[in-house]
Amino acid sequence: MSTVSQTPARTDFDRGIVFGPNGQARTGLSVADVNAAIANEQGCLWVDIDLTVAGQGELLKQIQGLHPLSVDDALSRKQRPKVEEYQDYLFVVILGVRFHEETADPYDLETFDICFFLGNHFLITVHAGPSDAVDDVAERLKKNPELLSRGVDRLTHAIMDGTVDEYFPLLDKIDELIDDLEQRVIVSFDESALQDIFAVKRLTLSLRRHVAPEREVFNILTNRPSKLLSPDSQIYFRDIYDHVLRINDSIETFRDLASSVLDSYLTQISNRLGRITKGLSVIATLSIPFVVISGMWGMNFQHIPLSAQPHAFWWMLGVQVGLGLLLLFVLRFRKLL
Repeated sequence: MSTVSQTPARTDFDRGIVFGPNGQARTGLSVADVNAAIANEQGCLWVDIDLTVAGQGELLKQIQGLHPLSVDDALSRKQRPKVEEYQDYLFVVILGVRFHEETADPYDLETFDICFFLGNHFLITVHAGPSDAVDDVAERLKKNPELLSRGVDRLTHAIMDGTVDEYFPLLDKIDELIDDLEQRVIVSFDESALQDIFAVKRLTLSLRRHVAPEREVFNILTNRPSKLLSPDSQIYFRDIYDHVLRINDSIETFRDLASSVLDSYLTQISNRLGRITKGLSVIATLSIPFVVISGMWGMNFQHIPLSAQPHAFWWMLGVQVGLGLLLLFVLRFRKLL
């Protein structure tokens, strides 16, 4: 009788560190270690969970003291930025944004949630996929674990600050895209730029939709009194709040610039159409003497003036050309050309 081998359930976290009151740092934490550190309320604990790693999501469910609703929100991966206060911790969700490198669309954005379970002496971060901000903080703690002794609220600030700062390269890229569109529309008038103009407008609107809710999140973390955030640490969150306001103002500016580029494109189209219509009108106006005179002398009557004259054709041609030149002079004098 054949047996089916099963992969044993994971019992440890890929990334976790506890800094005890005795100044000792310990890594390679299991669920039991994390639960004990939370229950003892001594030292500072940080656990990072990447939901794309098999078994890490199940470990989150085994951490004691976390409300099931907040755990479900962290596991869903699709949350809007928010702050929720529970009995022993704050549950915070912010959005990270970057360009999607796996698609051919250069304007495609990829968003990812970073969830924070912020307690008095513990911090649990949850995200799906790599995060440069989290990796940077983890590398700093690896070199200097004593940084955790400053408090988990300062660690939370460091991760949030790094996540928000990742918006600025996006803004620089959008600025370059708009400058390129301005050159294509105003200088060389590339008719294929219309699709890119709408793509940039859609990009700015999408980025604005992601950033706008985060203003309220950091406004709460900055100004609302909380037993889990000291006034000193809230000063640091105020700096992130200022960054979010700057980002939002930049997005509004880029949206206005994209609209101006679109208006310039439509104006160029209108001007080109006007020049074409003007040229056709000139041609039609100059052809009137030819049509009238040729029509009169092309009538089927027996007696037509000058029909017996040997040079009548050249006379009529000269009259037509003269009338055309006279009309051209009148149009230029009236500044219609």
